[in-house]
Amino acid sequence: MKGKTLTNWLCLSGIASLIFYILHTVVGAMNYPGYDWRSQAVSDLTATDAPSFVVANGLTSIHHLFACLSSVLVCIIIQGKGNKVLRIGIYLFAVMNWVSAIGYTLFPLTHSGYAGTFQDVMHVYVVTGGVVVLSIVSISLIIIGGFKDHKKYQSLAIWAAVTLVFMIIGPIGTSIVPNAYFGIAERFSVYSVAVFNAVLGLYGFVFIDRVEENFKYRKDV
Repeated sequence: MKGKTLTNWLCLSGIASLIFYILHTVVGAMNYPGYDWRSQAVSDLTATDAPSFVVANGLTSIHHLFACLSSVLVCIIIQGKGNKVLRIGIYLFAVMNWVSAIGYTLFPLTHSGYAGTFQDVMHVYVVTGGVVVLSIVSISLIIIGGFKDHKKYQSLAIWAAVTLVFMIIGPIGTSIVPNAYFGIAERFSVYSVAVFNAVLGLYGFVFIDRVEENFKYRKDV
């Protein structure tokens, strides 16, 4: 089995992206007096008028940088491997990361919650809408492609399926729980995607080349 390339090693930036996402929520909340994570959205931490804006926005920018880097590198590694559905799913997941990084950087909330300005409309309806649609479509394709190529990518498909379940729990939960627990329900969605970024990066580092080489070896023998 060949040694790890620089591309493989840089896929670990997916794990770094999760670490910085967690840091932006934890450190951001520490710099936002009165912030209640159980009732408030994560995006409140990076609202332009939030006391945590500078530190939280800096940390989430690093998160986006690592997430984009990792997902693009996995796209490079997966070329010519797996099946077309799986590859398209991974490509769209990378697109989602770029839309998220650029969109939320250009259009942060102007105020915690929703103030109704043009910037807020772009953040909530355009950027978030695009990110949600791309996330659902890309992860669904990874599930289909992973189970289709079950001898090699079933475990990735299972991770994607769990992620999709938590993504669905999030919006359902925010619509039915009391406002005092809105933040808890919302975190099911946002954290699930951040975790899947780390999982996909780990696959780029460890598993994709390994399963392809092992499968080829079994066919040859």
